[in-house]
Amino acid sequence: MRIKPIRSEADYRASLKRIESLMDAPSGSAREDELDVLGTLVEKYEEDHYPVCPPDPIDAIKFRMDQEGLTRSNLIPLIGSRSKVSEVLNRRRRLNLRMIRSLNRRLRIPAEVLIGGE
Repeated sequence: MRIKPIRSEADYRASLKRIESLMDAPSGSAREDELDVLGTLVEKYEEDHYPVCPPDPIDAIKFRMDQEGLTRSNLIPLIGSRSKVSEVLNRRRRLNLRMIRSLNRRLRIPAEVLIGGE
């Protein structure tokens, strides 16, 4: 096992290739240990070089609506009137704290997602 830090894209690609070859490593083996260490190094490299941005709040609401088969009318109790729902989904009105709490509780969208990006 010869493991070194991942400092470049070439190191990253080589590490991914090595991880692929180790996927069938027997439990408790040196190969499994190598897989574990390489996985940690790759995870850190990806966090630093490929950060995942939180989703846009409105996109998150629309995604959850699609997942649960909800219509705009279903959002009226959570957001307010039909016109408020339309304004929010068309980005003409910001979410307020009451709306964020309701959407978080009913649609299980993390509050951090609903707060961010506005």
